[in-house]
Amino acid sequence: MPYKELSNEYSGEKSEGVRQRVVAARDIQLERFRNDKKIYSNGQMKTRHIKKYCKLRPNAQTLLDTAMQKLGLSARAYTRILKLSRTIADLDASEDIHSHHVSEAIQYRTLDSGMY
Repeated sequence: MPYKELSNEYSGEKSEGVRQRVVAARDIQLERFRNDKKIYSNGQMKTRHIKKYCKLRPNAQTLLDTAMQKLGLSARAYTRILKLSRTIADLDASEDIHSHHVSEAIQYRTLDSGMY
């Protein structure tokens, strides 16, 4: 990438656009869990919910399997990555969890744990 592009001010996504995506993702989650008492968001999912709502596309599963092996992640980290991937997919208005959703979740996980 040329230096001029790097040095330009990046405006990023406007706050209103982010707000709209968050509200839409929140609505998706409320609808998803409408029949489950005490669950209102992906972060509250239990194992049975994860199995039902966090089905990965084959390339996303391969990516997560590789990350688990190479980064030595725990079973707890695996479920957290799945929940976060589901939320990222919701923010993207995607019914499926794709590899770029999993990749983003892994990046947040490694940043959060101080792995890098």
